[in-house]
Amino acid sequence: MSPISAIPVRTLSQEVARRIRAMILQGLIAKGEKIGETHLCQTLGISRTPLREALRLLSSEGLIDLIPNRGAYVAQPSMQDVKELFEVMAILEGACARVIAERMTRSDFVKIERLHGKLEKYFAVRDHERYLKVNHQFHALVQEMAGNRILNEVISGLRDKIQLYRYRQLYQPDRFQASISEHRDLLEALRRRDPAAAESLMKIHLMNQCEALKVLYEKRTGEDGSPVRETMSRDDPAT
Repeated sequence: MSPISAIPVRTLSQEVARRIRAMILQGLIAKGEKIGETHLCQTLGISRTPLREALRLLSSEGLIDLIPNRGAYVAQPSMQDVKELFEVMAILEGACARVIAERMTRSDFVKIERLHGKLEKYFAVRDHERYLKVNHQFHALVQEMAGNRILNEVISGLRDKIQLYRYRQLYQPDRFQASISEHRDLLEALRRRDPAAAESLMKIHLMNQCEALKVLYEKRTGEDGSPVRETMSRDDPAT
């Protein structure tokens, strides 16, 4: 890992958690890999205390497994675990889409439409990473506009975790085209203020992501049926 700039002390453990989360997202730390505490402390210029606080936070998110007397490892969820996570998120995000189709103002729709325009822009130039970033903003905006505090808290607790898998499925063949098509359909359902269609299309969008991940999982499974240790190459075929 290359040297990283100093971290503000007032948000130390949260910032450390954010950076480790980003490393996992980018494939710099692979599934099943042990977290090298000494190396990370040296790289980030921190002591072990904020690092371990960050690892406990990531463990609560399910991204890190803390094993007594062995250390911290990047979690290796089974495909069934991932499928169940997407099923829950599909239900919750579908509910958000239904609510905003019923309640959004003209100004709210303009915000959604503007973000969709950015998705179209990055799709046109096949910029997967910027597309994914805007896609994250799009889903977060839908969640925020639903205006349900409890629903928002539940989804927020899962969003960073599922983002890791959204990143991986982005590079599956034909998934990029499918994703923008699904977003176009969802936008039209919101334009028509059709709650049932918006909810259904959001659920389909999430579960299609899950299906793309299933294909990736099967490709990257060893002969004994166990997941192989992986990192995501930016050259992998194309949400």
